Amino acid sequence: MSRFTPRNQSYWLAQLFESNYGKLRELIPELPDLSGDAIAVSSGKPALLLTLVERSRYTLTLDLHYGFNSEPHRVAESRFRIRVYLDGKCAEALTANRHDVRNSAEPAPRRSQGPRTLDEKWSANYFLERWLSHCLKNHYRFARSSRTQDAAALV
Repeated sequence: MSRFTPRNQSYWLAQLFESNYGKLRELIPELPDLSGDAIAVSSGKPALLLTLVERSRYTLTLDLHYGFNSEPHRVAESRFRIRVYLDGKCAEALTANRHDVRNSAEPAPRRSQGPRTLDEKWSANYFLERWLSHCLKNHYRFARSSRTQDAAALV
């Protein structure tokens, strides 16, 4: 994947949050009313799994990832944890690929060390934007009727 770092990261990061929200709304038409897990399929592609982790009045926390059935273990790749701000119409990648978006060689900072750096947030959200574009280009959509009880069975 190409590496792109803009000069004014805080401005462009806000643009990415808005873009990610728009792409999630296209991918998940019922996003504001989401109340459970769902599966999206695309012909000849692995299933795209959505898990609602947390819901409050103005925010959602989602896990979004591919589900691969590989024997003997089931594997999930390209996993994102996403915070959706419904009132602000923004979506932020909190984690990517099952790891916090920091360099894996770094020790995880304690809460007292403050938020992640702007570079880390930019990298995770740029990757999310590109991945959501890929999913939309490959015709993944969570239809209103795609909610299912057995979404967890694919993970």
